[in-house]
Amino acid sequence: MADTALSLEGLKVSYGPIEAVKGIDITVPDGSVVALLGANGAGKTTTLQTISGLVSATGGKIKYYGKDITNMDPEKITALGIAQSPEGRQIFADLTVTENLQIGAFTVKDRKVIQRCFERVYRHFPILQERGKQIAGTLSGGELQMLAIGRALMANPKVLLLDEPSLGLAPLIVQNIFRIINEIKREGTTVVIVEQNALQTLKIADYGYVLELGVINIHGPADELIHDERLVEAYLGKN
Repeated sequence: MADTALSLEGLKVSYGPIEAVKGIDITVPDGSVVALLGANGAGKTTTLQTISGLVSATGGKIKYYGKDITNMDPEKITALGIAQSPEGRQIFADLTVTENLQIGAFTVKDRKVIQRCFERVYRHFPILQERGKQIAGTLSGGELQMLAIGRALMANPKVLLLDEPSLGLAPLIVQNIFRIINEIKREGTTVVIVEQNALQTLKIADYGYVLELGVINIHGPADELIHDERLVEAYLGKN
């Protein structure tokens, strides 16, 4: 039985009077890919941001390898081994590609580890090495997404949080991004992925949770969810 890398126990998050996440339970086994699926406004991004410490939980617990990290400082969470590639890329547009990657390693103190992280990023995304001196704001959408994931990998994470990595990208680029996510998993990094592209995500995921208005209404092994009629009708189209 794999260790649990991450667990959410009755997690609640509110924005003022609005409860965005309503007491959810999620288990992420070590070395797995777990998908959080659902429509816009379901609470997926809020859940990731709460794991990262960017949004405060109003109830429940977040545990990382058994350690309670609920509402811990975001920098400490990154230093422990959780890194997020946010929705909308959020790179530093005025800095070069290499400078953006260096910023991703801000919690890593060992130069040898940083060098290994660079090598890993360039292995997955060779275009980033070619574009090293280029100003990040001039990259294409696909390259920006590669940079956002690469920057998160520079933190040498045990758990990688990906928020909508396929958003706005051409189908071929999306296939490439998902192939690389699968490779990252094979290297031993645990991945939690928030996506609206349910079909592509379930093809690489081990387990999936479907959020609807802050509540988990369907969950199960990914290879079963792909054939779940409720999910097919809601997110995958009836064909």
